[in-house]
Amino acid sequence: MDSPKKLKHSFVVALFALGVALMAAVVATFAWYIYNTNAHTTNVHMAAGAGVSLQISTAYEGPYSSSAVLQEFVGTLNPVSTNNIMNGFQKVFGFTNGNENQPLLVANLFGKSEASDYYRTSLYFKTNGDVQNVYLSNIAFEDSDANKPISTAIRVGFVAHNPGKNMAENAQYMSIFAINDAKNPEKQYNTATGSEGSVLDSTRDDGTTVVFTPYTKANFCDYDSNSGVTKLRTDSRAVCQVPAGTGGEYGEAVQLDVYIWLEGCDEDCTINLSAQTLKNLALSFAAYPAA
Repeated sequence: MDSPKKLKHSFVVALFALGVALMAAVVATFAWYIYNTNAHTTNVHMAAGAGVSLQISTAYEGPYSSSAVLQEFVGTLNPVSTNNIMNGFQKVFGFTNGNENQPLLVANLFGKSEASDYYRTSLYFKTNGDVQNVYLSNIAFEDSDANKPISTAIRVGFVAHNPGKNMAENAQYMSIFAINDAKNPEKQYNTATGSEGSVLDSTRDDGTTVVFTPYTKANFCDYDSNSGVTKLRTDSRAVCQVPAGTGGEYGEAVQLDVYIWLEGCDEDCTINLSAQTLKNLALSFAAYPAA
C-alpha cells in the first residue's frame, strides 16, 4: 500500500497536471478568441467619393447621394475563416495538441458559422455617366490600442450582384481585403494545418487550409477629393461595375454586399488582442470609366 507521503505526492502531481490542462484550454480558447464588443462601439462608415457621376445608398430605392453612413456595429465578432465569401464561413469547435513550433493547443475541428459571427450589410451604387468600375480608394480605421492592433486580423470582403433589384451574385466581383498590412507583434499561426498566410478552404469541411493572399491598399485606386479625379494603380481591383445611365438619367443600381470579420486563421489573431476593439472603420469608394 502506498504511504500517505506518496499519496500526497501523487495528488499534487495530478493537481499540477490538471492546472496545465486548464491553462492549455484557456490558451486554446484565445487562439481563436472571442472578440467581444458589448462594451464598445464600432462605427462603420461607408463613403463614395467619385463626384456627381457615382451615387451611393443603403437601400435600392434610395435616397442616393455621394456618401452613406451605415448603422454602427455593436455586438460580438467570433473568429471565422474563409477563402471565398460566396461559399460561407467556418469557425472552430475543437482543438488538438500542437506540434513543434505551434501553440500548446491548435484549432483542428471546424463547422459552419452563424450569420451573427460577422458583420454584413449592403450598399447600392448607380451612375448617370458611362459604365463605371467602382474601386476602394481608402480604408481608414482606428484601433483601441496601437500596440495591440486588432486591425491586423480584420478582413473586409465584397460580393457584387448583377444590376437590378434582388439580382444574383456575380462571382467575378468577389474580393477580400486586409485592412492593415502591418503585423501583430505577438503573431503566431494557430491552426493545426497550414502555416502563415493559410486560411480554411471554403469548399471543404475537414479543416483543410489553403494559402490565401488578401488584397491590400496596393489594390486601391487614387482619388483626389479636391479635383474629383480618379487614377488607377497598376494593381487596382474593381469591387463592382455599374451600368451606364441614358439621357442624363441614372442607370440600374448594383448591390454590393459588405462583410467585416475577424480572420481566425490569421497568425495575427492571438491572445494579446482579446481585449481590443476596432473603434472606427471607414470605407471610401471611387469610380473610373470601364474600358
